[in-house]
Amino acid sequence: MSQQALTLGLGTAAIGRPQYINIRQNIADDFSLVAFRKAGIKILELAYQKGVRYFDTAPGYGLAEQLLLDWVKEKKDPTIEVATKWGYTYVANFDPNATAHEVKEHSLEKLSEQWEKSKELLPYLTTYQIHSATFETGVLSNQKVLTRLAELKANHHLHIGLSTTGANQLAVIKKAMEVEVNGIALFDAFQVTYNVLDQSLAKISKALNRENRRIIIKEALANGRIFPNVKYPNYVTLYKTLNNLADKYQVGIDAIALRFCLDSISPYKVLSGASKDFHFTQNLKVEQFQLTESELANLTALSVTPNFYWQERKQLEWN
Repeated sequence: MSQQALTLGLGTAAIGRPQYINIRQNIADDFSLVAFRKAGIKILELAYQKGVRYFDTAPGYGLAEQLLLDWVKEKKDPTIEVATKWGYTYVANFDPNATAHEVKEHSLEKLSEQWEKSKELLPYLTTYQIHSATFETGVLSNQKVLTRLAELKANHHLHIGLSTTGANQLAVIKKAMEVEVNGIALFDAFQVTYNVLDQSLAKISKALNRENRRIIIKEALANGRIFPNVKYPNYVTLYKTLNNLADKYQVGIDAIALRFCLDSISPYKVLSGASKDFHFTQNLKVEQFQLTESELANLTALSVTPNFYWQERKQLEWN
């Protein structure tokens, strides 16, 4: 398997903070920050040794950005691509019982503050994104912020992008595609939730690809909802279909879900969010096969509406 051909990237949220939105509880009572950091470095190194060269992080991911910074400076490999974001501050202080985990702020001041740290990732930093851009924060019409991002793009040859969350993520992307600074399109990278359940991105994926705007897929496993769970009886057909395909290709359900993202909309990267060796190794099997047109059609038929998807997601706890 060619390292250059690898389409799997590694998202670092789960290795940077002890809790993440998911359906499974996996936090030990005797949480150790030292052990947690060591485990994070181990996953970064494993991904690298297996051929991953795209790593996504953010200040809102606890120690992830610093962890990645320390690691990438040691690797000194110019083929490594790092993407980071600005707009969220991690506030849980690595307490598994914290009631608040992150604070969102899309101000010029927050951009300036977080850029001072994120710029240390240069020259490996290729992509700088607004973390969870929404209409509510007004960030897509904040001319001071947009002008500053355009300056960073020009000065450091960066892809400027954004990540999206919520039922209206298509509307946010469409608005961002129209943003120009001095007659030049600002945004050329979009990190978007896309999976078997929420397939709304497919409506504009061709336009994004046609305009050479990068699509980076996050939450390809739908925060764990693709795995058989008695709490979701409405997904019986989904579970059966995924299981049958997993048996056919001799891979896990996770690899089928990841492969669906690759084969259905041709993204630049699809992110693994694995924090365990075994889970990452299973995710990596996505590179070993391709789904047929009929299999893609069967999976495409299993989508739910964005409103249903995101209402259900809101019920998930920080685990």
